[in-house]
Amino acid sequence: MTALRLIFLVLFGLALFIAPMGQGNYIIYVLCSWLIFSISAMGLNLTLGYAGQISLAQAAFMGIGAYITALLTMAGVHWMFAVICSICASFGIGLVLGYPALRVQHHFLAFVTLAFTTLVFLVLRNEDWLTGGSLGLVGIPRPVFGPFDTMKQLPFYYFVVVCFLITAGAMAWMLQSPWGRAFKALRENPIRANSLGLNTTRMTLLAFAIGSAMGGLAGALQAPLVQFIEPGSFTLILSLKILLMVIVGGSGYFFGPILGAGLVVLLPELLRFTEGYYLIIYALLVLVVMIFSPQGLIGLGQKLLASFKPREERGDLKQGAQL
Repeated sequence: MTALRLIFLVLFGLALFIAPMGQGNYIIYVLCSWLIFSISAMGLNLTLGYAGQISLAQAAFMGIGAYITALLTMAGVHWMFAVICSICASFGIGLVLGYPALRVQHHFLAFVTLAFTTLVFLVLRNEDWLTGGSLGLVGIPRPVFGPFDTMKQLPFYYFVVVCFLITAGAMAWMLQSPWGRAFKALRENPIRANSLGLNTTRMTLLAFAIGSAMGGLAGALQAPLVQFIEPGSFTLILSLKILLMVIVGGSGYFFGPILGAGLVVLLPELLRFTEGYYLIIYALLVLVVMIFSPQGLIGLGQKLLASFKPREERGDLKQGAQL
């Protein structure tokens, strides 16, 4: 890790802890939403940006994690045990869904995961004996860790920050491991990766399952944040929103989903002063980013940095081509 990147990470961590100071409850709630959606988008980025597969099931896995956490914590189970159950259930369902679904690729996989998202929504809405149906679940408790109570907004924000940093650290470690290099090889050229002995089906399935588990973790944090969940919160619209975060931020880049989540979650709030025009301005900004930089915000930043760097001329070409 370069010194510049280390300095950036330290400043980013400090900014996360300083950001809510002096802010009201609503701003802190928006910051919590940004970090939670960043976790979910990082999971989708593993599936899309590294394994090269399109998934529209991230909202469904957030719903699974949210409902499991809500039901267990409302029954008196501590959040730590509930979140482990949510992550394991999302990972297991991701494996079960991914094994037959990955027999198809790319946009065909998107249709399979779209059907799964619709199925989860129908189950959550119709099985009201368990999920509360369209009325949802109300009064979801926030976790308590000894003397540290997250019932108030600010302590809960710092709790989300710790969860986000742990998840981001685990993701960074995994991407630097042989698994991460295998995911990148799978994205760049699956045929070549297969010829080198890499089990492409197993690695793609693993990326899909890990991304699903991160969606379950995000749902386990979303439930105590809002303290109310209902099936309409986990539909296709949310999956498309998370997909937009990954693409706008920069698919295949570590910080891409974090930047994308910031744009999708925070930018509309910053544009509130424009009153009725903020959605129009927001949509135009997203279109401009996608037109001029299909690689997202990270790709745009790299292009700008490259434009300021002097071009290095090869020493063997200074005198021209010679025979």
